[in-house]
Amino acid sequence: MSVELPDGWIRIRLGDLLLGIEAGKSYTCEPRRAEADEWGIIKVSAMTWGEFDEQENKAVPAHRQPDPRYEIRPGDVLVSRANTEAYVGAPVLVGQCRPRLLLSDKSLRLIPCSEIDRRWLVYMLSSPWVRAQISAKATGAQDSMRNISQDALASIEILLAPLAEQRRIVEALDGQLSRLMAADAYVNSARKWMLSYDNARRRKLLEPWLSSTRKLHELLASPLVNGRSVPTDDEGFPVLRLTAIRDRVLDLTARKGGAWHEEDARPFLINRGDFMVSRGNGSLRLVARGALVVDDPDPVAFPDTMIRVRPDSRAINPEYLAFVWDSPTVREQIESKARTTAGIYKVNQRILELLDIPVPPLDVQAEIVKIASEHFAAANRLAAATRRATRRSQHLRRALLAKTLAGKVLPQDPSDEPASILLKRLETERMSRPKATRPRRTSATTSTTPPRQTRQVSAGIQEELPL
Repeated sequence: MSVELPDGWIRIRLGDLLLGIEAGKSYTCEPRRAEADEWGIIKVSAMTWGEFDEQENKAVPAHRQPDPRYEIRPGDVLVSRANTEAYVGAPVLVGQCRPRLLLSDKSLRLIPCSEIDRRWLVYMLSSPWVRAQISAKATGAQDSMRNISQDALASIEILLAPLAEQRRIVEALDGQLSRLMAADAYVNSARKWMLSYDNARRRKLLEPWLSSTRKLHELLASPLVNGRSVPTDDEGFPVLRLTAIRDRVLDLTARKGGAWHEEDARPFLINRGDFMVSRGNGSLRLVARGALVVDDPDPVAFPDTMIRVRPDSRAINPEYLAFVWDSPTVREQIESKARTTAGIYKVNQRILELLDIPVPPLDVQAEIVKIASEHFAAANRLAAATRRATRRSQHLRRALLAKTLAGKVLPQDPSDEPASILLKRLETERMSRPKATRPRRTSATTSTTPPRQTRQVSAGIQEELPL
């Protein structure tokens, strides 16, 4: 980050202010939330920005003997080790937290030195500059899941402010961001009203035909097809990004160059009338959402994060399919059948093929599409307005974090102790911390206590993993 530092600030690596990084443990869990008297393990969705969500957990089987060293405690700084590109490395500060809740192997606990304000640290990790570094260091070929190693995370460069200024920064950001949160809550309320209105209209239009259903595979012109994952190559044949699935109409501009040729991509080209479905998402509400190709596209392929649904227009109107896909009757089937892998909800071709789709006659389908387009015009305008408001809020949040955490908003106090002196004390504290020792390996029959997975962070620059 080429920015002139305020007096008393210094550049350091994240590892320079940490006593260690702890990784969680992988368990085979039950597909339900843990009861109050049970042990639970958090999902990656518990750390998807904002506040820590303790409800996002899965129950640990009763026969397991969890190690209490993995238990999450109030005041913990957690980041997601594995998540989508937008959320990998997302930090949260744990407030009040129920007992018997464990770190997962997809989560990391940062242990800052005693003289680091934990709230300031979480804000710093949320700043656009740090987020860009995390994105650059994250590995993984698929857009749907990226990973950040402990070493890569510890090597990230941050700006260390004097301790007194850290606290002033936190106070200022708390006040400003609380106003943005209030505005976001209002926008979310409008969005929920819109969704309720949307669902009510769909129910009314589809109600006469809920008993006239056919399996999706009976309505296809060709079998379902998964896309292909290809490395990025700006000069290569274009492939859509997962973000192209948005607002029920496929965004053909959301693309990148892929490291392949047109001949390789030919089986994965899209046509007008194709309906593209997302295979996975961290939110159950968003998994298997779809978007229709409404125009004749230029040659472009689709990635492995999508499934191509090519409807038979003699059996089902593609626009009607796009309409009914978001109806409660179809969404309930999808959400009940989706499966979680590493905190990501996923669907496969078999799940989609067996969906029961209400199918009225083609002339009725056309009439439903016409009525829906008229009734939903107002809802679409409201949706566009809420998206604009959300984008403005996100832009303001990023700008506020970037400037405040670079020392460009608050006046500096010349009487503050310089961060360089603070760093010396941090080094002393880190050097005096006993190195983590790994318990001797014992057989599973004699002990169920897992080894403590703690990474002692060195004082130097961490080795980065190759991308």
